[in-house]
Amino acid sequence: MTRFKGCIDIHSGQVKQIVGGTLTDQGADTNFVSSQTAGYYGKLYQSLNVYGTHVIKLGPGCDEAAIEALEAWSNHLQVGGGINLDNALEWIERGAAKVIVTSYLFPDAKLSMDRLKALADKVGKDRLVVDLSCRRKDDKWIVAMNRWQTLTDTEVNKDTLDLLSNYCSEFLIHAADVEGLCKGIDTELVKALGSWVTIPTVYAGGAKSIEDLQLVESLSKGKVDLTFGSALDLFGGSVKLDDCISWNKSHS
Repeated sequence: MTRFKGCIDIHSGQVKQIVGGTLTDQGADTNFVSSQTAGYYGKLYQSLNVYGTHVIKLGPGCDEAAIEALEAWSNHLQVGGGINLDNALEWIERGAAKVIVTSYLFPDAKLSMDRLKALADKVGKDRLVVDLSCRRKDDKWIVAMNRWQTLTDTEVNKDTLDLLSNYCSEFLIHAADVEGLCKGIDTELVKALGSWVTIPTVYAGGAKSIEDLQLVESLSKGKVDLTFGSALDLFGGSVKLDDCISWNKSHS
């Protein structure tokens, strides 16, 4: 069944919600900047049993906040952003339940299976999440890296997901074109993921109402989970966290 998954997005050391497609070295269009620490959100998600919550470091200056979140709910949160072969195990040792890898797998914007295999060998398949955040190009979804600004050579489709699922335990897929806009999910992508994925998969991007949980469950036949970001009241939106928790309790 489809479940609500939490997120703690960190940019320049602060918990924020940004418009995904605008993220560059110079900054990003921002929907929300929290006055609370990353550790506050880690403890909150712990108190509500929101398992599978991901902590995403959006650029430099985010390590300290990410560590604070991990320490708040040790061995239960996932962490992503700048993860590579040299630091992945360090983040596990700092308390991450899983590490999320993105750009490292795509040197020169080309998928490296050697890097994926080495990373899986180092931390274990069960502790590795592959982020396949993507952008629409014609009628396809292409994996985007470098804060979603660079398109890679890899299409998100059944063949790709089947191949990569041999080396990871979960997928995280942001629809970067609608991320942070609160104008609706990419229904075609969610439906496609439901027919393709064979391992746990979390979709993020565009969710705007509590009804989107039911929509994702229907489109994906319960195979895809959903993250609310800017739309959540926790981050200045109108979707009530309490309603998301109630959904999870009724779909346990």
